[in-house]
Amino acid sequence: MWERTLQDLIRGLRANKTDERKFIQQAIEEIRKEVRGKDMELKAGAILKMTFLDMLGHDLTWANFNIIEVMSSQKYHLKTIGYLAASQSFSEHTDVLMLTTNLLKKDLSSNPADVALALNGLSHFVTSDLARDLTQELNAMLNHSRSYIRKRVVLALFKVIQQHPDALPYCLPRLKEKLEDPDLSVVSSTVNLFCELSRRNPQDFLILAPPLFHILTTSSNNWMLIKVIKLFGAISPFEPRLVKKLQGPITDLIQTTSAISLLYECVHTCIVGGMLEGSSGLPLARLCVTKLSGFLENDDQNLKFIAMMAMVKIVPIRPELVAEHQAVILNSLDDFDISIRMRALELICSMVTPHNAQFLVQQLLSHLVKASEKSESLPSASETLSRSLQGSSGATTVYTTAYRTEVATRVIDMCSKNMYENVQDFDWYLSVLLDLIYVANADIASIVREQLIDIVVRVKACRPYAVRLMTKLLDDDALVLGADDPTKCTGVLWAAAWICGEYCDELADPRYTLMRLVLPSIALLPADIISVYLQAAVKVLSRWLIGLSEQWSDDQLPQVKSIVGTALEGLQRFASHADVEVQERAANATEMLTLIRADLEKYRPRPPTDSFDVVNEFAAMKTIPVVRLDDMPSLSSVTAPRETPSRLSDIVPPSPKRFELDVEGEAPVNQPASSSVSGIQTPQSGTDALGNDGLLTPEAIVVKRTKKKTSGKKKTVVTSL
Repeated sequence: MWERTLQDLIRGLRANKTDERKFIQQAIEEIRKEVRGKDMELKAGAILKMTFLDMLGHDLTWANFNIIEVMSSQKYHLKTIGYLAASQSFSEHTDVLMLTTNLLKKDLSSNPADVALALNGLSHFVTSDLARDLTQELNAMLNHSRSYIRKRVVLALFKVIQQHPDALPYCLPRLKEKLEDPDLSVVSSTVNLFCELSRRNPQDFLILAPPLFHILTTSSNNWMLIKVIKLFGAISPFEPRLVKKLQGPITDLIQTTSAISLLYECVHTCIVGGMLEGSSGLPLARLCVTKLSGFLENDDQNLKFIAMMAMVKIVPIRPELVAEHQAVILNSLDDFDISIRMRALELICSMVTPHNAQFLVQQLLSHLVKASEKSESLPSASETLSRSLQGSSGATTVYTTAYRTEVATRVIDMCSKNMYENVQDFDWYLSVLLDLIYVANADIASIVREQLIDIVVRVKACRPYAVRLMTKLLDDDALVLGADDPTKCTGVLWAAAWICGEYCDELADPRYTLMRLVLPSIALLPADIISVYLQAAVKVLSRWLIGLSEQWSDDQLPQVKSIVGTALEGLQRFASHADVEVQERAANATEMLTLIRADLEKYRPRPPTDSFDVVNEFAAMKTIPVVRLDDMPSLSSVTAPRETPSRLSDIVPPSPKRFELDVEGEAPVNQPASSSVSGIQTPQSGTDALGNDGLLTPEAIVVKRTKKKTSGKKKTVVTSL
């Protein structure tokens, strides 16, 4: 029977492009038959073909037991096929892995070739059970006579310790000895192992400080020094004495090394290890910043990037040293490389303090102005590629919308950090927010809106200025007409209307603001902004009317009618709006203004009351009031006024008349009144108690009920004055 080799399988796949699936199914069936045989060569060839198909996405788990059979072969070239298939297909969930424990122990004690093969396979499919069972063998192999075996054991222990952490205390003494191994590859492997393990529990490796310090001061291998310095950076926070011990060697490395990667790791270790803090760390900090600042002016973009990444970490510790190079950092904002600009922006945000906040914000605003101007005509992809190939000198800076949004967001973050700790003048910050709306050319409306409302609510002193700024926003028709363009930041009108309505007492001209709030053009705005407009219009109108009522004059009536009518007309347009919230607010406001307008129509101004015309007053009186004497105060208690000359002194009031009314309803009897009626005094012309000249009281009928017995009936005496 002729069997296909791996080369035949690959050729068949290439020749059956149209029906590849059918060909693969036939090949798998052949492989299933081949692995059942007793010929180990044929079985290994079948496993090799199945491994290739597994790389194409076909399942190989059904052949796991056959893979172990090939791994146990005494022939090295067949064993390598078995370990290759196991490394590719075995996982911690493979159920036949328990059968490999004894096989691995046997191979680890075999010839060096089999040991290396077993260690390589173990690092791929080790499980917690395998790690526990093989820890003792691996620890013993750390003293193997061959250096490349020791190196492989150290590297394999990393995966073993990850699966079985209890193996670390058991193997740590011998691993520590490997830091002084005569073979540098073993030392480098051990340093790499500790460097990776220290990410979890750095304090467990403090005992390694003496041998690591020896490597730091004696080794010339930059890659090994990078790992050692990283390891010191991880463990030095747990041992303060290491900081002083390491300052000398690290300072020498920074001054002498030409390797940028090693220099960056030294700076990073100084930062995370706390070596730059305090008076003793000032010289080292100045040295680090000086070295990094030189990279900022280098043409190599990688050096610029590394320098800015390191400076970002130094700023929280030594901001005054980084601030000395502020000009160079600001110039990096115009770099054509977006990664450099982003790191420069991050560094500027880290440098901000209450003293330099205004300067840095103004620099970023100026940068945004240039960005908006250059972003109007973006180059094509071919132009960008050609310019980048010419180098930085011929490249053109491209400011995308995402970048402008990031710059504007950073400006707001700088000012609002820690409850506005960097803002000393809130009026200035409000102006900055309005400038961002016009120069950012990006969708930052929601962020600016939140900031405006938060500042005005928190800071009472800035409310008058904020209301003036918001009035200007409401007066900008470009924001209303650009409602469909997110870069116009129309959403800030929400905050403008809310602030003007909430703090309408600060409005300089409420009538003008009211007219802006009910314009027909606001129908172009989103529904949530329209609803705030309507609510603000009602508040502004109410406050204005309250102010007029305190100093009311009938001359203002036509103006009030006109304003109310205009507002009512503007609100009625939205009573049938598609949005329910807008419709409800418009309907409620319309009903209220309709009632106000009706009251204004009924109101009649009072005639002027400069002089008192008695004749007209009498002519206007059509009825004679009737007052109960019992309810009136006694006239005898009023002191008789003195006689005052008057042109009406010749008007004599009529004589009092008395009528007797029968309780039963009989007709009164007209008879002359007696001047001895008790409790009645005839009023005279002259000056009353209040000093008013003329007739004291108009003619009235004063009724006093008196009881008389006449023929057994009660009489009522009515006296007329």
